[in-house]
Amino acid sequence: MTSKSANTTLSLSLMTLVFFILGMLTCLNDLLAPHLKEYFSLNYAQTMLIQFCFFLTYAVMSLPMSKVVERIGYKFGVVLGLLIAALGCLLFVPAAVMHLYSFFLFGLFVLATGIVCLQVTANTYVIVLGEARYAPSRLTFVQAMNSVGTTLVPLVFGRMIVGGTVIEPYTIIAICLVLFSFALCFYPFPKIAIPPMPMDEPRSGSIWRNGYLLLGALAIFLYVGAEVSTGTILVNYLNLPQIANLPRPDAAGYLAFFWGGALVGRLIGSAVLRIMRPQSVIAFNCFVNISLISVSLWFAGHVAMWAILGMGLFNSIMFPTIFAIALDAVPRLKNQAAGLLCTAIAGGAIIPELQGLLADRIGLQYSFVLLIFCYLYIFYFVMIKPNKKFKELAGKVIYVTPS
Repeated sequence: MTSKSANTTLSLSLMTLVFFILGMLTCLNDLLAPHLKEYFSLNYAQTMLIQFCFFLTYAVMSLPMSKVVERIGYKFGVVLGLLIAALGCLLFVPAAVMHLYSFFLFGLFVLATGIVCLQVTANTYVIVLGEARYAPSRLTFVQAMNSVGTTLVPLVFGRMIVGGTVIEPYTIIAICLVLFSFALCFYPFPKIAIPPMPMDEPRSGSIWRNGYLLLGALAIFLYVGAEVSTGTILVNYLNLPQIANLPRPDAAGYLAFFWGGALVGRLIGSAVLRIMRPQSVIAFNCFVNISLISVSLWFAGHVAMWAILGMGLFNSIMFPTIFAIALDAVPRLKNQAAGLLCTAIAGGAIIPELQGLLADRIGLQYSFVLLIFCYLYIFYFVMIKPNKKFKELAGKVIYVTPS
């Protein structure tokens, strides 16, 4: 193995740790939501404000963060994201001491800003760090580490957070983030120099003329919303008498099955995506998830419980694959396009809130009908073929300062 190849491999390995952190930090919300619901006596719509504030940050900060990454480069984009996320974790200490729900939401906004920076940087970096034809497989593989984080968090912190403690776990995580960010400062990531755009070419607006990219952004919006909504409401869903009647601390442990399914699916999917069309794989997974939701609506008890838990397995490859498919429609301007796709992660703010409102009116179990429409659109997106009109794109690549 050449020195350059070894450096690339190690860099991808470090990116897997970044995705582990992304999964860990995001999954903490699934534990925080049932705890704060009981702690502040919230209804479902109020509880979903946790995800609303967290994922709304993607809509507000993704494009600004993509501009920041253009200036400081991939490496320091990751470092900055880790430090901002650490600050957000530490804000949970005064929030818990002052007993203020609004301060918890502010801390989530800061924490999510760091995660947005990491998402914009890491997703794009993994895609460009290697052969383009293997980008969906590569991104799915490193995001398997994301699922490791989401699987381990309920097992390590589930009873602690749902049981009523937030200061200790968030403080420990903040310290780890700071230490990791300092370590990355000294690692020589491969320099990926993207040619500067000629001065006579337009710098803005061209991504908005790419119809297929916009359809992909909507697919990301709906997928993330469906996944986040399921994970956030899962503990309370398993607590329902007609489903599993599990005490909330016990139900928190079952999150590991949901996110563990995503881990297994991504490991399998990274291999499957090398031999099958990504669009076909996503279409099949959408069909299965629609079927599982339908089962959960018609049945009760453990059948309904395992139907929802099983969705994690088929959610697994959707985000990285949709992301890579949509980004493939943009041969240039990839940082702006990635910023737009990360903005669409704001679906994690809107869809859970809509399901929360629906749950308060028709019941938590039947509120899952909303997610069927999300998967139907994703199925539509991957089945259409991007023609010349869809892929129309003006302008040249935007310069990004190498790490």
